[in-house]
Amino acid sequence: MTTTAAGQKAELTAANYLEMRGYAILERNYRRPRCEIDIVARKNDVVYFVEVKYRKSDSQGGGLEAITQTKLRQMQFAAETWVDDYKWRGDYQLAAIEVGGKEFAVLSFIESIF
Repeated sequence: MTTTAAGQKAELTAANYLEMRGYAILERNYRRPRCEIDIVARKNDVVYFVEVKYRKSDSQGGGLEAITQTKLRQMQFAAETWVDDYKWRGDYQLAAIEVGGKEFAVLSFIESIF
């Protein structure tokens, strides 16, 4: 499986996980110049900007370890861009889901990482 295909499968797994827990998926793969968001979801009156991290194995560390301060700044910029594009005036959170292994299992979900 290519890296792109694995990433797409991990994002689908994450979206399904969120839907099963009552989140509505508003958008997948939101892209604008200099920013991207894997999943935009909403639950109650909060929008969640979700970064999906996939690792086939943890031999090089878990997926969530790849969310650096630089990545957090990029996520914040992307979230602010989406908020401006859609004129969202409610609350929002930066979130992350780690998907791992050959079975593409959700290993962890952090609803608020910022």
